[in-house]
Amino acid sequence: LLEKQGKYDEAEPLFQRALKTREEKFGPNHPQVAASLNNLAGLLENQGKYDEAKPLYERAIEIGEKTLGPNHPDLATWLNNLAGLLEKQGKYDEAEPLFQRALKTREEKFGPNHPQVAASLNNLAGLLENQGKYDEAKPLYERAIEIGEKTLGPNHPDLATWLNNLAGLLEKQGK
Repeated sequence: LLEKQGKYDEAEPLFQRALKTREEKFGPNHPQVAASLNNLAGLLENQGKYDEAKPLYERAIEIGEKTLGPNHPDLATWLNNLAGLLEKQGKYDEAEPLFQRALKTREEKFGPNHPQVAASLNNLAGLLENQGKYDEAKPLYERAIEIGEKTLGPNHPDLATWLNNLAGLLEKQGK
């Protein structure tokens, strides 16, 4: 709640405390620790503290790979989050394989027509768009929208975001 309200200074010690508690209770390599690392990394990222956030995301992923396996949906989320951070830093070549891996994991876990697959498609499309790869991005946005229309319904906020993203891409292309 505090993070959503932008009260980062109040939220950070609580995230730190949750991480410490989980490390003490479960040990340093537990999925709950990874979740806390991901949460703290997200807070730091939201504050623009990218260099502090990145190693936390990386540690969460490392723990997830060891304890949950390579195809767990939580791991896909953590991969996606690190990819988003790298994208913000303009490190597109590092971000793309992470977005692709998250997409593949979600497709394998949930099937090709799940909202989380649509979210991954949208994220990968955004990365491609940021690189000027409009022809590669467009079908991914379109597939995300198709999935969203079928699974979320016509008035869902995620669908509205994906529609806006496709519209922005088309606008950049003068269409």
